[in-house]
Amino acid sequence: MTSFQNRRQHLASLLGQGDVAVIPTAPEQSRNRDSNYPYRFDSYFYYLTGFEEPNALLLLNHLGESILFCQPKDLEKEIWEGYRLGPEQAPQKLGVTKSFSVEDLDKIAPAFLSNHASMWYPFGVNPVMKEHLERWIDELSRKVRTGVRAPHSIKNACHLLDEMRLIKDAQEVQTMQKACDISSLAHIKAMQFCAQALQNHKELKEYHLEAELLHEFRRHGSEFPAYSSIVAAGANACVLHYRADQAPILSGDLVLIDAGCELHGYASDITRTFPANGRFTAPQRDIYECVLNAQEAAIAVTKPGATFNDPHEASVRVLCEGLLTLGILNKSVHGTLEDVIEHRKYTSFYMHRTSHWLGMDVHDCGSYVQTPSPDNADNATPWSDLDPLKPWSSNAPTSRTLEAGMVLTIEPGLYIRPSPDVPEKYWNIGIRIEDDALITPHGVQLLSRGVPVNVSDIEQLMA
Repeated sequence: MTSFQNRRQHLASLLGQGDVAVIPTAPEQSRNRDSNYPYRFDSYFYYLTGFEEPNALLLLNHLGESILFCQPKDLEKEIWEGYRLGPEQAPQKLGVTKSFSVEDLDKIAPAFLSNHASMWYPFGVNPVMKEHLERWIDELSRKVRTGVRAPHSIKNACHLLDEMRLIKDAQEVQTMQKACDISSLAHIKAMQFCAQALQNHKELKEYHLEAELLHEFRRHGSEFPAYSSIVAAGANACVLHYRADQAPILSGDLVLIDAGCELHGYASDITRTFPANGRFTAPQRDIYECVLNAQEAAIAVTKPGATFNDPHEASVRVLCEGLLTLGILNKSVHGTLEDVIEHRKYTSFYMHRTSHWLGMDVHDCGSYVQTPSPDNADNATPWSDLDPLKPWSSNAPTSRTLEAGMVLTIEPGLYIRPSPDVPEKYWNIGIRIEDDALITPHGVQLLSRGVPVNVSDIEQLMA
């Protein structure tokens, strides 16, 4: 039995007696006129099927019986658009119980849904499919006098699938490690290309480094970038989601690259910050070492039994110590380390959290909090009312406990914009260091340390 069949059986076991799940893939997206964006399947659908073609849908009942709807074989369209598996081959290739042409979806799907108590469907991922579901339920409702019952409730399948996807199996970990290996090679290539270009007095812009990243991703078999690559030189590194553009890269600049490839549906996410000419200045080194120390502190507390918030709290403490030591935060104005943390005086320089889940999506699914127990659920502060930058309060939802098989990023940073309160030598320095961390039964494994992080190692690499 394949991993995809195992996942379908697992999902079926979570459905209630008489329940059915409807899982569509992503629709194709038009770019302009006769051109579509490169197609990328829906993560939930691929997780259960391993099927990459568009115009497909999976039906699954609580007994584990599965029906796949997919594009029919069509020689003329395959000449233009490429090979199709077709419904005849799908049961053998994908291990589904049955398969039909997607052209028969409206004929067959309502019958499959009839007389099921509840229907599970991933909310908010496919607005086109929502129209189909409403039409099918309406059709079944109009047959009530013939003894046919429509599902009386619709439930969010994301609640079940998110928990499943949060824990990676061995095959998923292997794929993510390979994705990180490819991305590591790309980061190294960009760093060395940058130093060589400046040494040879060539014009260098941010998009030149982006081109090296994309070339290395594809050269090693990655299908897509996992997200739009960030290549930010100089002051641009202080813009968190800056995209590679046409800004020049000058000797003496720092360059922040946040980039990762996607491989077989799984993302990597790596950030490195390095001196464009291969040598850190003293102020750049000061800030860099502070961020690196914060990351090492976060890594040290990342392990089974810790909470998702523990790495963030460890990072914040070290970053605040550094800000006070370097005089970026004035002790006479902002007080002690505890004062800075309590009153969040660091948020002008560190305004994001330290981690997010990673998997099929770069900001992957899965809850960041524990499910409240029945005893305290009524007293918990609604999650929507919480400030994500504030420390967790006693009545906030409990931060999620880390378990073996979870993968999260660890990515502290400091972004120092010009300010009369900040020593000028630190102005326009933006640094982030990000690695992908797998929780193991006994600790943590960094999947992305194929790219050096220590100052001496970066300088040696770029030399």
